[in-house]
Amino acid sequence: MRHSKANSLILRLTSGFARAARQHAIALILVLLAACSGDNGPREASEPLKGFIGAVVADEPQAALIGRDMLAIGGSAVDAAVAAAFALGVTLPSQTGLGGGGVCIAFDQKTGDVRALDFLAEAPALAAAPTDKPAAVPAMVRGLYTLHARYGHLPWSQLVAPAERLAHFGTPVSRAFARDLDALRGTSLDKSGLQRLFGTADGSRLLGEGDSLVQLELAATLSRLRSEGPAGLYIGPGAAAFATAAQAAGYALTQTDLANYRPLWRDTLRFKVGNETVHVPPPPVLGGLIAAEMVAILSDGDRFRKAGTDERDHLLVEVGARAYADADRARTSTADPNTLLTRAHSTASMAGYRRDQRSASVFASIPATPPLNAAATGIVAADRDGNGVACALTLNSLFGSGRIATGTGVVLAAVPGSEGHGATALGPMLVVNEAVSSFRFAATASGGASAPSALAATAARVILTDTPVSAAVNMPRVHAGSEPDRVLIERTLPPDRVDALRQRGHSLTETPPLGHVNAIACPKGLPRYPESCAAATDQRGFGFAILGG
Repeated sequence: MRHSKANSLILRLTSGFARAARQHAIALILVLLAACSGDNGPREASEPLKGFIGAVVADEPQAALIGRDMLAIGGSAVDAAVAAAFALGVTLPSQTGLGGGGVCIAFDQKTGDVRALDFLAEAPALAAAPTDKPAAVPAMVRGLYTLHARYGHLPWSQLVAPAERLAHFGTPVSRAFARDLDALRGTSLDKSGLQRLFGTADGSRLLGEGDSLVQLELAATLSRLRSEGPAGLYIGPGAAAFATAAQAAGYALTQTDLANYRPLWRDTLRFKVGNETVHVPPPPVLGGLIAAEMVAILSDGDRFRKAGTDERDHLLVEVGARAYADADRARTSTADPNTLLTRAHSTASMAGYRRDQRSASVFASIPATPPLNAAATGIVAADRDGNGVACALTLNSLFGSGRIATGTGVVLAAVPGSEGHGATALGPMLVVNEAVSSFRFAATASGGASAPSALAATAARVILTDTPVSAAVNMPRVHAGSEPDRVLIERTLPPDRVDALRQRGHSLTETPPLGHVNAIACPKGLPRYPESCAAATDQRGFGFAILGG
């Protein structure tokens, strides 16, 4: 009996790997065919590249593999990220999709340029009537197109085609998506339009891990976007059709809302750590600012590197408390947020810090804030030429608004609001050596209020202590700053470190995993030293990291 069960498991696993291999072979063929479709893109792909091609990390394996395929045929880091983002809209539609938005930060190795692109899904300008329920204006397509126009190499059609294929022919429900579907069971959304889209053919239940997910309506939408670009959604008949579809689902979204939406290029917030410069997006997202301020304080005077293991936990919660409080003030301030990243601010902020005792006044003054949207996903990519990108994507809530734009297969994003919906906690990070125009590190984090501190802890260990990126991403975490006088710790934190925090006076609460980080690190720099690169996805989730070469 035991051998029979083992043989059965082996057969299931090998058939699953074979199915995945067939699917990705088909995907790569379709991508290569798209290169011959007449699209006037900047570069035509021919044979796959040899040697080091780059790295991709995403929260769902098939999306990461599709990103890798783009690198293999000569695509840039942004090409890989854009293709992976479209794929995530098919394989992880609980977290992101065509109806949502996000923020990216990209590095161009040739010019040394680092820019942030804000394509957040925001509220429509005006509801048609007071009783209308608004849906956020879809921002993803125009955002990804804008990013690709500036940094892409491959034709647009090649980047959309793999996602279209997944939606049309079906893809097994991943463990990551199955977990989010489980969260729907027994809720009001269980029997909503989501049930029709993500349920079995007979409507008896929601899909589970390994079930085939076919999304023909979404495939048709992606087909139009592949051939028409953003025009298929934002102007003319495409905008009119989508606005009508959203209104049919009960949401106030107009053709004018779609036509008027524009992504915004922004200057990054930045500061120096030795020879390297840390870049994060500016507000309105605050996650990057929080993480950057934490790293800036930890780097001041080599504070984090010099601390012992138990003091590092203490430092992370003390610094987190200060950075979260500063970010809350920055939300309504007109002052330049870059001032929070200066050495003068770091020194002043830590004036009352004690290595052996909690800063009672700092923790008591942390403002109470509503829960922040924990439903988001991240992609990081780097290519052989040394270009890098980090993107954080969201529907502003798990499964967005909970409704589908009728006939399109697109999950409509929730409107940002006081209930915690939105992108406040998002904030990808990118580190470069500007003197030699060299990529060093890129990361993004999700998980709500704890995401910025998870990103900061990972970045601090990689940048300041030379910890390997995989170890840094997966170390036990602590978090403070989003709730008054309370420190959250993961259950995996070793007992001696828990005791060290308690002895310093911290009030501790065990909690489920704190944040989810994806990262790529090249300590010696790209493009010159690709052998120094490593990529990592958080073991707290079900993502995939690929280092090609």
